Amino acid sequence: MAKDKREHVMLVCSETGDINYYTSRSKTSNKLERMKFNPRLRKHTLHKEKKRK
Repeated sequence: MAKDKREHVMLVCSETGDINYYTSRSKTSNKLERMKFNPRLRKHTLHKEKKRK
């Protein structure tokens, strides 16, 4: 069976700490940091990667 080259991660809002998005990324790339929409604040905020358990 082949190893999976992708890693599943959560994107956590840096302002509220809410987990708003789930995505996957390559295991060889750097950590994700994206400006994504936060529905609680109704604006775009910085979301940082956190590993899924």
